[in-house]
Amino acid sequence: MKKYESIVVGLGAMGSAAVYHLARRGSRVLGIDRYSPPHSRGSSHGDTRITRLAIGEGAQYTPLAMRSHALWRDLERESGSSLLTTIGGLIISSPAKSSITHVEGFFANTVAAARQFGIAHEILDARQIRQRFPQFNVADDETGYFEPSAGFLRPEECIRAHLRMAQARGADIHRNELVSAFDVSQGSVTVATSREKYSADRIIIAAGPWLPGLIDERIAKHFTIHRQTMCWFDVQNSAMPFDPGCFPVFIWELQGRNQGIYGFPAIDGPHGGIKVSTEQYATATSADAAQRTVSEAEAAAMHEELIAPFLPDVGSQCLKASACLYTVTPDFGFVIDTHPDSERVLIASPCSGHGFKHSPAIGEALAQLTGDDGEHPDLSAFSLARFERNATVNKTL
Repeated sequence: MKKYESIVVGLGAMGSAAVYHLARRGSRVLGIDRYSPPHSRGSSHGDTRITRLAIGEGAQYTPLAMRSHALWRDLERESGSSLLTTIGGLIISSPAKSSITHVEGFFANTVAAARQFGIAHEILDARQIRQRFPQFNVADDETGYFEPSAGFLRPEECIRAHLRMAQARGADIHRNELVSAFDVSQGSVTVATSREKYSADRIIIAAGPWLPGLIDERIAKHFTIHRQTMCWFDVQNSAMPFDPGCFPVFIWELQGRNQGIYGFPAIDGPHGGIKVSTEQYATATSADAAQRTVSEAEAAAMHEELIAPFLPDVGSQCLKASACLYTVTPDFGFVIDTHPDSERVLIASPCSGHGFKHSPAIGEALAQLTGDDGEHPDLSAFSLARFERNATVNKTL
């Protein structure tokens, strides 16, 4: 068996970043994926992902986002790829909202994070939103948070750049290779795949929706897989109001709807459409059972219910559509932790639908965590143990 210091299973957002940062530190690293990343089977595809600095999901995320922006720029310089575009981001909410973005208090948390970390932003009332961004049909009681440093990432290109630069630094990348099992002994980890076996000092599991199939039930029970739909619609009149110079990325906690929406400008010109998506957590699935295509009925229902009343200039013609998978924890937080039975097994995968923008910083932290140079990032906020603690508290209450 060929021996490595680290083996990374899954080469999406987190896995590709981990392989890159491990290789950057001179580690002998192997990355394995059951498909050929970037691919459309998991969570890291769909042309764009929102990035923002002030993070409403919790105070522990904003430092990751800020570090990631710096690392994206480093990767752009090294790879020659265009990855991060800052055009500004708008979050809309109100006391009357009936949809929630991941956690309660998302809007207020975002504002608090911006103030705590000195992130430039503006608070806009409904009149100011209409003046600056008339594309949004906001209610009188809705408020906006505008962050000039927000924007979008090109996820496929980000993964491609991470893997290409990892290989340039000596990493082995194995595509279309299925990991069937791994075994931990006192001195190493053995990984069995559809091709052969490998040995390593440690394994990092970043397998997204395939994670539950690689770990035992007592850990897998904390993760639920949800299918999400992404649609690109035409514009009814001129596409100019939706040009990246005129229209921001956005997140909208809607009134009168159980689901909110988020979206992007027409980043690929007038014929590329406007990508608007939603999130649902009512129906669970699995990586193997999930339907990867989006039906015409699904796209039509999304437009009628969630888009036409709020973005009236977005047309009903769906130009293309795709589905992706969220791996979600009970508190919508990340898991970046060692397996309770072995320090040689690290889990770094379930990002609950808001992880892509943080992947460079997490990849860097994983590389530091596995090194022997004394750098030990504080990842306690993402521990597995918190679920057991919360269960104990709930039983007590």
